[in-house]
Amino acid sequence: MTTLSGADARDADLAAQYEAYPYPQRDPRDEAKRLLIGSPSHLREIDYWVFGARRPQAVPLRALVAGCGTGDGAIMLATHLARAGRAGEVVCVDRSTHALGIAQARAEARGLGNIRFVQGSLNALGALDLGVFDYIDCCGVLHHLPDPSAVLGGLVGLLAPGGGMGLMVYAPYGRTGVYMVQEALEILAPHGQKPAERLGTAKRVMAALPATAWLRQNGNFGDHLTGGDAGLYDLLLNPRDRAYTIGGFLDLLDGAGLEPACLMEPARYDPALFLPNPRLRARVAELGWRERACVAEALTGNMATHVAYVVRKGARVAAPDCCDADAVPVMREMPGAELARQIRPDGMLPFAFGTLTVPVPVPPQIRTILPLVDGTRSVGALAGLMADGGMERSRFLKVWREGFTVLESLNRVLLRAAA
Repeated sequence: MTTLSGADARDADLAAQYEAYPYPQRDPRDEAKRLLIGSPSHLREIDYWVFGARRPQAVPLRALVAGCGTGDGAIMLATHLARAGRAGEVVCVDRSTHALGIAQARAEARGLGNIRFVQGSLNALGALDLGVFDYIDCCGVLHHLPDPSAVLGGLVGLLAPGGGMGLMVYAPYGRTGVYMVQEALEILAPHGQKPAERLGTAKRVMAALPATAWLRQNGNFGDHLTGGDAGLYDLLLNPRDRAYTIGGFLDLLDGAGLEPACLMEPARYDPALFLPNPRLRARVAELGWRERACVAEALTGNMATHVAYVVRKGARVAAPDCCDADAVPVMREMPGAELARQIRPDGMLPFAFGTLTVPVPVPPQIRTILPLVDGTRSVGALAGLMADGGMERSRFLKVWREGFTVLESLNRVLLRAAA
């Protein structure tokens, strides 16, 4: 009789969890109602943050979603490609046949012909013979694996030259309370029990959770409240759940020969945004970007995840200057007119970083420019339109540079890749 090691036993429990409760909990019939949008793997973000708005849209995009679960990121990316009429393939890998079945049903509901499903384990990538990819998504996966560094290194080996990845890992401070309840449930609902039995115990605990429990105070996530059985199980009963501070995450990337092209959203990791005191801002200005990110995470306390677009070290592609006449700005998702309406007369844009809302200063005149950003007009064309309205070109370029720099850091306005 073979006895599993502790690590292998937990991995077996993880596999059983996702067969019993595929995550996130999704109903393919909902595809007729809405497309779930998020980061990473939004096509406009990939074009900008990974490829620097320099990869022509006519070049097919081959993407891998490593650990696709029930398919949120894969469905989003495949739908974006299809709607834009762009060639490409999204390959979805997961070891849960139940989760893959749900993802496939969602793709069929949308009539997506650019998506393919492969059953297999990321712990044995070499056996899958997947080829190479321009873009790899590994979102919410690495922190559950027995050896995240080994799997990340394996994924880097599948990355085509000039390609990049979109990653998400859990962060500790914004998940305050989660690990305390997990610790209690390790005793009350030990690993090795059947998933349904463990879930029943967790539900009874949540029904009686003391008012003083930190989990009750934490509004940074809601899986245990609105995510159904799969959400509750994944948050509180997952057999392996690592969390990375931003420093730890950057070390993980460094060990795999990667560097961030973007931490999402970039402004979130700048403590000067919420430290208005001049002396503090002067001190922050003396820090390196890693130190600033560490300070931002520690002080805000509400980062429950870290999302990043990453490339091989030294391979980051710089986007065109935002004031180049031929550059084409694009709204990431929110229409320019709607974003303009959110800017107050004093030039402050209230922006929510999760549960923290910060007033972000932008040049007030950017409100007149944003409604003209349609993803087709170039900066030169925008300058011409504004000149017709009485704004001199030099003034336009000053306002545009200041406004774009801020709104880019909020991931609201990007540049479009060439048609």
